[in-house]
Amino acid sequence: MRRDVFQAIADPTRRAIILMLVVGAMTPNAIAEHFDSSRQAVSKHLRILTECDVLSKEQQGREIHYHLNADKLKDIEKWLEQFKQLMAKRFDQLDTVLEQLKSKRK
Repeated sequence: MRRDVFQAIADPTRRAIILMLVVGAMTPNAIAEHFDSSRQAVSKHLRILTECDVLSKEQQGREIHYHLNADKLKDIEKWLEQFKQLMAKRFDQLDTVLEQLKSKRK
């Protein structure tokens, strides 16, 4: 089942895993050590992140290493960009109103 990137960031544990993997690849056990939850719970988060294409896994001998696919996070950036533009426009409008109020006071 394919999931979208927004499901990947919907959970705080998954966001924490993403932040950990920014530094570099890690094994599931190394990731699980950072959480109070069970190894199975962390594995479920890793599976969801992999299904969202945010992570890729690579077999190295008997171990699996998870890598961050940062390009997939660009989908989030593109989606947020429209809101950044809207907020910038509103702040510009607020600046105009404040300048008008300031000039009326003088």
